[in-house]
This record gives sequence, structure tokens and C-alpha cells, in this order.
Amino acid sequence: MARNAKPINNAAGIAAATFVVAAVLLAFVGIGLRVETFSGLGPAEWQAIRFTILQSLLSAFLSCVLAIPVARALARRRFWGRAFLITLLGAPFILPVIVAMLGLLAVFGRSGALNDILAMLGISKISIYGLQGVVLAHVFFNLPLAIRLLVHGWQGVPAERFRLSAQLGFGRGMMFRLIELPLLMRILPGAFALIFVICLTSFAVALTLGGGPRATTVELAIYQAFRFDFNLGRAALLSLVQLFVAGGAAVLAFWLVPSISFGGGMDRMQRRWDGQVRGARVLDGAFIFIAASFLTLPLLAILTSGLRGMLEVPLIVWSSAWTSLWVALISVLVLLGTALPMAGWIATSRNGSVEVIGLLGLSVSPLMIGTGWFILIYPIANPTDWALPVTIAVNALMALPFALRILVPSIRETIQTYGRLSSALGISGFAMWRCVLWPRSRPRIGFAAGLTAALSIGDLGVIALFGDPDRSTLPLQMYRLMGSYRTDAAAGAALILLVLAFGLFWIMDYWGRRNAIA
Repeated sequence: MARNAKPINNAAGIAAATFVVAAVLLAFVGIGLRVETFSGLGPAEWQAIRFTILQSLLSAFLSCVLAIPVARALARRRFWGRAFLITLLGAPFILPVIVAMLGLLAVFGRSGALNDILAMLGISKISIYGLQGVVLAHVFFNLPLAIRLLVHGWQGVPAERFRLSAQLGFGRGMMFRLIELPLLMRILPGAFALIFVICLTSFAVALTLGGGPRATTVELAIYQAFRFDFNLGRAALLSLVQLFVAGGAAVLAFWLVPSISFGGGMDRMQRRWDGQVRGARVLDGAFIFIAASFLTLPLLAILTSGLRGMLEVPLIVWSSAWTSLWVALISVLVLLGTALPMAGWIATSRNGSVEVIGLLGLSVSPLMIGTGWFILIYPIANPTDWALPVTIAVNALMALPFALRILVPSIRETIQTYGRLSSALGISGFAMWRCVLWPRSRPRIGFAAGLTAALSIGDLGVIALFGDPDRSTLPLQMYRLMGSYRTDAAAGAALILLVLAFGLFWIMDYWGRRNAIA
């Protein structure tokens, strides 16, 4: 009987998946109740749809194209600080969006460092607002993601391929055509689709740098219809449009995410014989320097302005920081309670399509979920009383796709390696999790928890719909300070938010890696 025992009871995973689907369906039902009260899409709504798709296409294209030379340089160069630089590439992904906006404004804004230099040179200033600003911000966030995907792909090429290419005397053109071009063709479509989906559902970027009739995204149009016009019918219809566009792109991204394999190697450290001429080394160094400067200058601007503005921070910022902290911690608990059983179910399921359920966090936006739930709550209770519980649930739902991508491969590998032995020893169910899966997956659990905490504490989505002055999180309070032109106080709040986000991520990631079983 022990041999026939299942290592994991999938009932908990199915229940967690049912909870996720039910949460989305409830929002969908709420939206459906209001769509019939709206006649159709007007010129402003079609303009928002066109702008959303255009800025997402441009952002994804530029992020992928600019990532190619940087990733290639990082893959074939070894230098002091390389590991730290690659780690730094992950910083913008967990950086709170509203904080990054302040850093980008400090560098590229009307009174930013770049425009000051242009004024000294007698060149007219540039504007960060509108399409160019939205695209710039999205490239800042997603360029590191594209670089990391490409670097991992290049590192997956067996060292013997490069050795053989050097022995056969392949030139740069032949090396690119036979090794690098197939690599790019496998990785770039999935990276492009993933970044496209992320840009479609971006809210804080458009709220800060967009606006106006010609620079409004669907997310921003939902917010405006909700908060300023209180037109629930229009907000509901726009939410359906967002679901259709982002959901289709998310499913496409799932199928395009590459499974990269270049055949077996001997796990040797890669040594590259190509690009050793002086010109190639200088060019690679220039690409790395420009990318590092683009990513680090806004962070340095946040640190310097934040330190100056700490004395201007009002007391309400500290109470909002405490609210954001416990909201983020509870979001992590909800995420783990949902993601772990779902990851176990997906890892043991023969039907790989069940993983699509986890993509609901990408295919729906926080504003769409918030709009649907607001419509359902509004007739029976005060929605502001539910602001923080809804924010916690949506934060966990939005982080679920990333957590599953982190957890499923580790759990699947552990079950394939130790599943039969565990069954023979009668270890299954909760004991399997406690004795086998948890110790083996703890580094990835810690990383997923840290990522969720960082994303949750910096989110400016549902709370923008439900929140009021008594229930504001730190990102919302920071946005209010920016809107009232209290720049120094907003900079101090940004520094607090930055420390909290990176601190939570580091603590949870360190907990996962500390004394973990390799």
C-alpha cells in the first residue's frame, strides 16, 4: 500500500486553485452587473486602448532590444563586481513603483539632473511626461528582467560549444548565426510577451507620468471613471476590455516562455574565445557601464533626496508605514497558504495546463479585481471598511504567478527524486511537506515570500480605489505628498518605503537560504 500512496494530497491544491478562480469570478460577476448600464466605448476609451497597447509594444520592444548587447557583454566578460552587478539587475523589479518614479523624476524630470546638463549646454529641455515618460519608466523596470533572462540563456550554453567554435575558427558572424541567434529566437518571444503583459497592467507609472487625453492607459481610465466620475458602468466595461487584452497576452506569454536546451555539457565554467579584440572589449564595457548607470542613478537620487527629506516627514507617514508593513506580512502568509498547495498540485499533475490558473494574477489587473469587488460590496457595506482586506487578497493574487514559477520546478524535481522513496517509507501528505519538500524548497520559498513582501509593500493599486485618509498605506500617502507638492516629505517617505521593501526581501530571502538543504 505504501508504494501506491500519493506523496502529496492534491485536495489542498485544488481548494487553493478554486479560491483563486472564485476570487476572479466574483470580480467578473460584479463587473457584469454594471456593464449593461453603459452604452459602449467612446473616443476617449478607444484612445486609452490604443495608447495602452502602443506603450506596451514600445516598452517590450525596447527592453528586449537593449537587453541583447548588455546580456551578451555580461555573458562573455569576467570582471570584479560582476556578480554584484547581476544581482543589482533584480533591484528594479522589487523596487516600489512609486519610489522609482521619484528617482526617475530626479534624473529625467523637468528639474532633473539631465535637463540641468542640457540647459548648461544650451540644449532645450526634454519632458518625461506622456508616452516617452511611460515607456522610459517601463524600460527601467523591465530591461533588467530581459537581461536576466538572456544571461541565464547564454549561461545555459555548454562550454564545449564555444570551445568547438573556437577550434573550428568560427568568426563573429558564424558564431552569431549558429549559437547566439537560435538562443535569441528561443528566449526573446517569451520575454517580449511577458514584458508586454506587465506593461499592460501597469498603473502607478501611468498615474504619475501619463494622464491627459492622449496619454491615458486603460488602467488609468478605470481609476478616473471610478474615483472622479464614480461611473461604475464605464469602469466595469473598461475592466472587461483590460481582461480581454491582458488575459490573451498572458496566455500567449505562458506558451511562449521558452524551455531552453542546448544538449548535454560537462558543467564546465564557460570560457569565451570570441570578442577578445580590443574594440569588442571596449564596446562590451560601454554597454555594461551605460546599463548600470541607467539603473543606479535613480536609486542614488532616491537615497540622497530621501536623506535630506527625512526631517520633513509628517507623523502620518510613519503610521502608514506600519500599515503597509503588516499588510505586506499578511499578504505573504496568504500567498504561501495559496501557492504552496497549488505548486504541489501542479508539480504532480499530468496535465500541464493547470498551471494556467496561476496566470490569473497576470491576466487580471488589481484595478479590475478592485472594481468588481467594490461593486459587490457597495450595496451591503462601506467599501472603505474592506480596503485593507481586499488589498491583502489582491496582493497575494498578483504575486501568485511569480511564486508558482519559482516553486513549481523545485517541488517537481524533489518529487521526481524522492517521491518513490517517500512512498516506500510511508511518507505522504503533511509529513511529505514537513520532512522532504519544505527543507528542499526552503530557499525558493524564502525568495518567493520576499518577492511578495516587496511587491505588496510598494503596491499602489486597489488601495487607490478603496483607501481613505484613515486607511492609507505608505505608497498612497507618498503619492498624496507628491500631489500636494511636498517634494522633500515625499522623498523622505520614498526612502522609508525603499528600506522596508528591500529589508523585507533580504530578511525573507536570507531566512530561506540560511542552513537550507542544497
